[in-house]
Amino acid sequence: MHVLSMSILLAWSSTSFAELVVNNNPASSRVSGSASMNWSASDASQFMEDDDPLEISPQGSTSVTTTLRNGSSSTITSSTAPQSSTQIRDTFGYSSQPSVNARAALVMDAQTGEVLYSKNSNMSVPIASITKLMTAVVTADARLNMSEEITLESIDFAGAGGKNSSSTLRAGDTMNRAEALLFALMKSENPAAAALARTYPGGRPAFVAAMNAKARQLGMTSTRYAESTGLDPHNVSSARDLGILVSTASQYGLIRQFSTTPTYDFNLGYRVLKSNNTNALVRNGGWNINLSKTGYINEAGRCVVMHTTVNSRPAVVVLLGAPSSQARNSDATNLLTWLSSLPKRV
Repeated sequence: MHVLSMSILLAWSSTSFAELVVNNNPASSRVSGSASMNWSASDASQFMEDDDPLEISPQGSTSVTTTLRNGSSSTITSSTAPQSSTQIRDTFGYSSQPSVNARAALVMDAQTGEVLYSKNSNMSVPIASITKLMTAVVTADARLNMSEEITLESIDFAGAGGKNSSSTLRAGDTMNRAEALLFALMKSENPAAAALARTYPGGRPAFVAAMNAKARQLGMTSTRYAESTGLDPHNVSSARDLGILVSTASQYGLIRQFSTTPTYDFNLGYRVLKSNNTNALVRNGGWNINLSKTGYINEAGRCVVMHTTVNSRPAVVVLLGAPSSQARNSDATNLLTWLSSLPKRV
């Protein structure tokens, strides 16, 4: 699948999206203009949480037009995922099982919950920036004003255990909540994730409590969150639990879109930050990836979670504790290639 040129157009109301345009047929729109559908505020709310409003082929792609801030425009095209089950069934029994370097791994049919591949999938380990996927879910669930301006403060750069918090953002940078979420999901910016927690009703303690409550609600029994970025190694989970989280997060259209944006130029007004997705497989565009999040701290190793569609099968891939970025990408490619060799879903 060739990498498509990306653009996003953003416009929010005081409570949610002011306008959301979904183009269900990008190929035809290039010929006859943009075939679009206007969404009401209630439609936008559905897009923020527990949604699957688009009835398209799992292998199809969707353009979403929405708004980060006035005057900021470009185009995002990415795949949408079907609704997925979070009831995991350990029924994997394929004879040819791939080997992976990661400490723990899981491949799961996202529709049936069938575990297709498992390695140490119940082991609870640090998960680094995979944490930000729950940060995004809690933010979306709160239905906060996405156009609200957030100014980064020095506390957002404190990190954990002296770990580096950001390479590009600075205290005093201002963005709206939508941009902070895009920064956190696509570029894995820790200050953006920290600011999302700080500006949550009740502040960071309430945000972390909401993260843990959501984990309990989903049945993520091996999961504990200490903060919103993933820099703290006390954020722990298992591959099995993260399979549940990825299946849940894939039902939020905003999270799918933002986590699979290959590149985006953030115009802060006084400087432009050219940013790339942290997942090379998303940037390269060779696989149909519906949702993605990478992570790394020393204690966690290289991690990645993805929701993908292969041979018409929606699937979740989780890799935790790979020794290097190259090993993580190799593991992910091997698992996706193996997945493509399984009997096609009908």
